[in-house]
Order: sequence, then C-alpha cells, then structure tokens
Amino acid sequence: MSYEPPASPAKLPTEVVNTLNDFTPEHLRDVASYAEELAEHKEREARLKEELGEDEVEERPDNLPDDVPSKASITIKEINDNRYYYWQWREGEKIK
Repeated sequence: MSYEPPASPAKLPTEVVNTLNDFTPEHLRDVASYAEELAEHKEREARLKEELGEDEVEERPDNLPDDVPSKASITIKEINDNRYYYWQWREGEKIK
C-alpha cells in the first residue's frame, strides 16, 4: 500500500473532495456505505421509471396501515370499469 493519499476522481467536485479530506476514517466509511446504498436506490428507481414509464411510478405513502409491511405496494385492478386498490407483498413463496 502506498503512503501517498489516493487521487480524487476527476468528476468529483472540489468542494466534495475538500470536505471528505477533513473526515475521520470512521466517517469516511459511513459516507462510503451511504453513497453505495444511495446509488443502488437511484439506479433501482431509474430502472422502474424506464420499465413502467415515468407516469406510472408513484411515491410510497408515509403512513401504511399497521398490518401492512413497508415492502408492500399498492396494486390496482380494473374490473368492469371499476378500479380496486389493495396492498400486496410477498412472504416467502406466498403473495398476500
């Protein structure tokens, strides 16, 4: 391992590099973990928008009913010109 500090990515803004240089190793690891999770989240949202079309992706409600897990999504069924909305999620092999 080199004793020289790593070179910063050219695309990274200078103010971000300067801020990171002031962080402790523990904070840098926290930032790295958060950045990785945030990148995965944004990539997943981009894939959903691409697959479903931007108009079909809805924000998750903040207040789910008590018996509905946070991983649930709202499913819309249209039968005889009537729309039915219900929560749907997977538990093991079952869809509830």
